[in-house]
Amino acid sequence: MTWTELVMSAAPTQGDQPAVSDVRTGDVLSYAAFARRVTRAAAGLRALGLRYGERVLVDVPQGAHLPVAVHAVAWAGGTAVLSASGASRFMIAHEGHDPAEAKVDQVFSFLPAPGARPFGELLSSGAVEFGPLAGPALTLDGERLLDNTELTTDLRRLATRLVIAKDDVLISAVSEPFRGLRVIDLAMMSGAHVVVAHEPSLLGCRVLAQERRATVVVAPYDLARRLLGNPVLRVVDERAVVSSLGL
Repeated sequence: MTWTELVMSAAPTQGDQPAVSDVRTGDVLSYAAFARRVTRAAAGLRALGLRYGERVLVDVPQGAHLPVAVHAVAWAGGTAVLSASGASRFMIAHEGHDPAEAKVDQVFSFLPAPGARPFGELLSSGAVEFGPLAGPALTLDGERLLDNTELTTDLRRLATRLVIAKDDVLISAVSEPFRGLRVIDLAMMSGAHVVVAHEPSLLGCRVLAQERRATVVVAPYDLARRLLGNPVLRVVDERAVVSSLGL
């Protein structure tokens, strides 16, 4: 089972249940919509000639769009580069790009932006049924490559340590996109629901936890330690979701 396949594994049973809720935008991504968009966007990238292992810049903030963008690239056989700068034939962005920073041929944007094509255009070329079994999938700095096997194995190990259940509601209050992606991956493989906080604060997380009836919160150390004390809220230091990868 590949990295993306593992993350999508709960989709057949969870269906239209929420997978990711984005507090900043109000978007709610269901399990079924995630699987549908990932497999179709992967087909769109392949139709454009994306080569196996080819790098695709991904400049998308934490939220409901980030896992779709990253896993579409990985499912298509490409390597997602979490950066707003660099050189590549393709880029997936939240709202356009800076041509001085990103030297790209084609940009697909979730929001309308000059010089960018709508991300939705990638969804019209059918669907990729089977993703790559191995090979590179992700890089944070353009140098160290994380492959499908490493990401899958580490995600399974992470699940045995943190033990997330399908009835859990997780608040993701982490500090950067890759950690946010790991929280979403972990929750989705378990069938849980992630609520992505916007500019999280102590008060904001407490209010969000109460409103959403959250059972788990993942946050930076300083925020996490101040959230301790709630008997129904399990608090996880964000470093726990990436430490086994040496990040």
